[in-house]
Amino acid sequence: MATRVLTKLVSAAITLGLVLLGGGPASAAPPRAAEPVGIDVSWPQCGKTLPNRPAFAIVGVNNGLANTTNPCLAAQLGWAETSPYPPLTAQPRVALYVNTANPGPQGSWWPTSNHYGGVDVANPYGACGSGADDLRACSYMYGYAKAYDDAAIRGVDNPQSYLWWLDVETENSWQPGKAANVADLEGMAAYFASINARVGLYSTGYQWGQIAGAVPPDSPLAGLPSWLAGARSLAGAKSNCSLPPLTPGGRVALAQYVSGGLDYNYSCP
Repeated sequence: MATRVLTKLVSAAITLGLVLLGGGPASAAPPRAAEPVGIDVSWPQCGKTLPNRPAFAIVGVNNGLANTTNPCLAAQLGWAETSPYPPLTAQPRVALYVNTANPGPQGSWWPTSNHYGGVDVANPYGACGSGADDLRACSYMYGYAKAYDDAAIRGVDNPQSYLWWLDVETENSWQPGKAANVADLEGMAAYFASINARVGLYSTGYQWGQIAGAVPPDSPLAGLPSWLAGARSLAGAKSNCSLPPLTPGGRVALAQYVSGGLDYNYSCP
């Protein structure tokens, strides 16, 4: 997904993200109709001919980094609308995913207060900008701000109507302290919740452990659905549905695999 020019087929531990794995056929045929599967796309698929009528579609909003816009977002959302209605699976016909990161104060932009998007944000970690120990508070605000930008300035109509997946991968910038990264992701989830949009988490167990680690059961991230990457076949994706969710109280709702140069997604029972 995310910084997506990089898709890596690595060991089962790190595994791949939501991205085109290199060339592949320009118009790969979807798997057989007996297995209704979805497809996720983003900026690496700009200009590619995509199969029509996937069981469901997930479109990346960013251009590889959390502060950018996918240049093909409008066109890919139009393609996503070819998904059949009524839906063939428990997944929404069209969902979105966004890149996540926590660059810290060394980033190109870093918040200095709890104010963003015209509102004063209720920050569970205190006041961003209050001193040297405010990393968690400012991380929360950074996540909130990036989610606000994704919903408000990137060209998404009716953002409250979508399920938004947070793409959490080690190839983006993160703080060494996992607590700050959890705060960042909580800030993103909080903004989407504020507009009554649904939220889910995309990662692998390994990458999530490196970035966020164990999330307390009272975190806003607890109970969110998980979308797991890493499978190399439909059978592998089905097997991954039985893996633990990324946060307590959640469930594995989707499992991703790669076929014919495209990312496919199996809706877990």
